[in-house]
Amino acid sequence: MTDRDREETYLDQHQLAARWGVSPRSLERWRWQRVGPVFLKIGSKVRYRERDIAAYEQANLRGAAG
Repeated sequence: MTDRDREETYLDQHQLAARWGVSPRSLERWRWQRVGPVFLKIGSKVRYRERDIAAYEQANLRGAAG
């Protein structure tokens, strides 16, 4: 583990669900479907790195069509 990993901010699925206004179950389904941000799974624990969430949000920005 690098120093950057130790300083990294992680969210669990409930925190990310609240941030995005979706249900934790949606995030579970997305993981199963292999969509959404990358995640870390250790045992039964699922965590999302803040930088991966930000990268996913940036990649999914959409402008007004018109």
